[in-house]
Amino acid sequence: MELPDISGRRVVITGASSGLGAETARALAMAGAHVVLAVRDTAKGARVAASIGASTEVRELDLADLASVRAFAGDLPGELDVLIGNAGIMAVPYGRTRDGFESQIGVNHLGHFALTALLLPRIGDRVVTVSSGIAGIGRVDVDDLSWERRRYGPWRAYAQSKLANLLFAFELDRRLVESGSGVRSLAAHPGLTATALRRGTSRPSRAALAPWSLVAGDVAHGALPVLAAATHDLPGGLYLGPDGRTTTRYAPAAATRPKRATDRELARRLWDRSVELTER
Repeated sequence: MELPDISGRRVVITGASSGLGAETARALAMAGAHVVLAVRDTAKGARVAASIGASTEVRELDLADLASVRAFAGDLPGELDVLIGNAGIMAVPYGRTRDGFESQIGVNHLGHFALTALLLPRIGDRVVTVSSGIAGIGRVDVDDLSWERRRYGPWRAYAQSKLANLLFAFELDRRLVESGSGVRSLAAHPGLTATALRRGTSRPSRAALAPWSLVAGDVAHGALPVLAAATHDLPGGLYLGPDGRTTTRYAPAAATRPKRATDRELARRLWDRSVELTER
């Protein structure tokens, strides 16, 4: 897929120190953008930036710590065109973030929610939220996001966080439209892609993924829907993924929204609860 010339644009991408994020950062920088790699491990981020050899910078961001999110937003100077919420953890054993949230909802959704809220007044074009096909089986319990009353399951928690990503992306776009803003909110998923994300999963989760590794695509192909969402002239509210056909199955195409992701009341309740949790 050929990217348009995006010279002069400034893009922030979270989780750009490996896998899908690094590949997306590389492609955007080579297309002319100045790319800010927002990463937890700045040494890894610096190695990726050096390998790109284009206009990049590395800044520390730990989405599991709201103080780090606020520091990142406060220290980032100037305006930006695109924010790509890519960072995430997948099917990890139960844990909590520094602020006490279950780790997957904390990193994958709440950290990005807070980051977007802080940066939105300075974003000129769009926000792209990276979800997953597993969002289709997700269930969001707004009153128990951190699994304090439910029995925790690594995959169920991951699916909840990825459905939360979609609910957030679509609700954000609705609010932007209602406010008369020209900023767009889109979502994308990479399909089944062999990324470094799997290394953090629990041992049973890795075993469950093993058969799928034989058919997983590489990160260069997995990045295509995200790149299209970040650079092509597309309407807000769109959800992109691989088209799934045999010959061109990695070409970006409109993805089917899970039914629960279209629940406007659930999206509103999740938004309100996310504000409550991240602004306390």
